[in-house]
Amino acid sequence: MTSAPARFSIADLASILPSMNFVDIASSRSCICLKGRRYHTPLKPLKAIQKPQLARSVFNSFGAQEAKLGKGEMLKDKMLTDCGSDQECVTGGIVALGKFDALHIGHRELAIEASKIGSPFLLSFVGMEEILGWPYRPPVVAKCDRKRVLSSWAPLCGNVAPLEFQVEFSNVRHLTPRLFVEKLSKDLRVSGVVAGENYRFGYKASGNAQDLVKLCKEYGLHACIVSHVMDKTRLPYNGAISNGINPNDKGQVSSTRVRHALSIGDMEYVTQLLGRKHRLVLMVNKECRFSSSRRILAPRSCLLNQPPGNGKYDHCSFLVDNLIVAKCRVVLDDENLDIELYKEGIQDVIHDGQLISVEFG
Repeated sequence: MTSAPARFSIADLASILPSMNFVDIASSRSCICLKGRRYHTPLKPLKAIQKPQLARSVFNSFGAQEAKLGKGEMLKDKMLTDCGSDQECVTGGIVALGKFDALHIGHRELAIEASKIGSPFLLSFVGMEEILGWPYRPPVVAKCDRKRVLSSWAPLCGNVAPLEFQVEFSNVRHLTPRLFVEKLSKDLRVSGVVAGENYRFGYKASGNAQDLVKLCKEYGLHACIVSHVMDKTRLPYNGAISNGINPNDKGQVSSTRVRHALSIGDMEYVTQLLGRKHRLVLMVNKECRFSSSRRILAPRSCLLNQPPGNGKYDHCSFLVDNLIVAKCRVVLDDENLDIELYKEGIQDVIHDGQLISVEFG
């Protein structure tokens, strides 16, 4: 026999969250599910989902055209950098918050939880490297390939592919946790948020998951805090830092682990962390060329995302316009990517400016 839901205060919640095992959300109220008990707090009803507005046009004496503004003017006072000036792209939706570099299975779990409540969106924070002085690293997923990856999540998200929008870090880094949630509520008009249990936000990362839940309740938003998706295969990797231990690593799947697995060429492990095969994308140009009818030689400057570590990789697939056209073998060194195709005639369908890719494993 099921017991009646237990009521709780914010103080109760703060003491409960650290021992959390898993999280779920009811469709009409905030619900944090912990082992053995279910806790509810009534919230405002969901707003009607509005159709996202992805672009805006302007009119001048030459007719309609896309607005062409300087980067500073485009980004000023806008939380979403790739949305229209009315910022309605995520109105009424449920936004998953994070950096989402690798789009790994932990990120996928956030999208799944968001889809259980409403229309799922990812808000990805960009520009952190420049602001915080981090060294440049190529992305794990090529920018042009992210939509494909998100589309592959649709069967797990109620047959809806999550849409992704970018938040320029420099535009929000100064916000207190309260002001950040206020912007989500009043400026973007979202209906709820989803975040991982180690999520930090606000100026100098002063807010945590408990603060997010508390503030969302005050602003009438759903809040879903999702437990870590644990790495059950290679716990000893411990964040993949060779000269020390990553203090934030508790054995969870992370982009750091993905990058490390790539760097040592463990493509089976990469596949397990990503929930898919890693795809390396290249831009065809005069430097990325066929050296013979079955061989492509490309300098690393042609690569659009992080490759595996140096070495030879058998059992790969070669793709043109996202279609597999041949099996191949790949050899990587410090300067070049050498692709040996197991089929001839491929050069006839490839031209400058085209995207080609290799899938490993």
